[in-house]
Amino acid sequence: MNETLDLNMHFGHSSRRLRLETLVRLRWLAVAGQTVTLAIVALVLRFPFPLDTAAALIGALAVVNFVLQVAFPSTQRLDPIWTFAILALDLLQMAALLFITGGLANPFAPLICVPVIITFASQPLRHAMALMVLALICITALAFTPFPLPWYPGEAYVTHPVRLVATWAAICSMTGFAAFYAYRVSREATLLAEALTATELILQKQTHLSQLDGLAAAAAHELGTPLATITVVAKEMERELGNDPRYAEDVHLLRSQSQRCRDILKRLTTLSHQDEEHMRRLPLSSLIEEVTAPHRGGMIALTVVELSDRASEPVGARNPGILYGLGNLIENAVGYAARTVQITVEHTKSHVVLTIEDDGEGFAPDILLRIGEPYVTSRKTDSRAGGLGLGLFIAKTLLERSGAQLAFENREPPEKGARVRVTWPREAMETARI
Repeated sequence: MNETLDLNMHFGHSSRRLRLETLVRLRWLAVAGQTVTLAIVALVLRFPFPLDTAAALIGALAVVNFVLQVAFPSTQRLDPIWTFAILALDLLQMAALLFITGGLANPFAPLICVPVIITFASQPLRHAMALMVLALICITALAFTPFPLPWYPGEAYVTHPVRLVATWAAICSMTGFAAFYAYRVSREATLLAEALTATELILQKQTHLSQLDGLAAAAAHELGTPLATITVVAKEMERELGNDPRYAEDVHLLRSQSQRCRDILKRLTTLSHQDEEHMRRLPLSSLIEEVTAPHRGGMIALTVVELSDRASEPVGARNPGILYGLGNLIENAVGYAARTVQITVEHTKSHVVLTIEDDGEGFAPDILLRIGEPYVTSRKTDSRAGGLGLGLFIAKTLLERSGAQLAFENREPPEKGARVRVTWPREAMETARI
């Protein structure tokens, strides 16, 4: 699990590095939009405003964007600090353009929040907060611009101070709300992606372990031919040099060791053929015994109660996802139990139900509401009902892939502890595949 978490940290760090091509395309879109707006205001509406300065600001953005596109490959991923620098430049360019065209009176003033939203959706929080502060400073500066809003010649468009304050408050609040919303959505998507990646890695590992017997048989088959050749050569050498005191001992050793290797490979091949079906198919009772065995013999008493007859128990494929998922649930129960953990197994013609109960403090109310979400917490030293997180999400995901439904709840008072109920349709349990 530690290796999985380390990989998730690396994955999370990589996911915060935007491709340069993404920013370049967004900036070309901004250049096009600003150019079209400038052309409409100057050529169609014929409003007076500092056209040369506005054109220079748009041209500067286009030149910088062109340099970035030419100097770096399109697949270049930017460190967060460089992404912050580029978006900060975009923010300042937009603020300068608005400053000379009426400030907050300009109907396009709310667009100043776009770089902030992009930062909160894709960058570390400290960089996003720094850009937010810069945006608030720019928005405030726009309220004090001496340049009027471009309007019909001979008519002065005057913004009432109350409306100006209201516009400032609206843009600031919109920037904050949109940024927070983008951050939460991005954060949840990142956590889910990292957790699913960890789930796939765990499943691959469990599948690899389950296939080791097949690999052993394949190795025995591949090594059989060259070893047979070595054995034949050893026999010929023994026949020719067996009576020579200089080589007799070495030749006898070579012959005996080659025969020993053949015996080992024979046992591997026999073991694979004899146990292949046993390893691939597991009765429900054997499955329960396999997942509980690592947790027996400790301070916590682990008991299994079977409510149904073993003669009619389901027999399913050896599924690494089920083995890992149930093992994780049992490990959590043992970790939080005070003295005992009880596993109740029941199967009917239509369903297989496995219930795991412990006598600990139970699920905390906030944990119970978010159970199975891909967030990572740690066990608290002052409470045994502390953190559940990525491991439980992985277990839940793997078990649900096998067709199971999971229910998490606390035991009814006066009994204390948590209860997890895993229910499969019997057909899904008997046909589950790796």
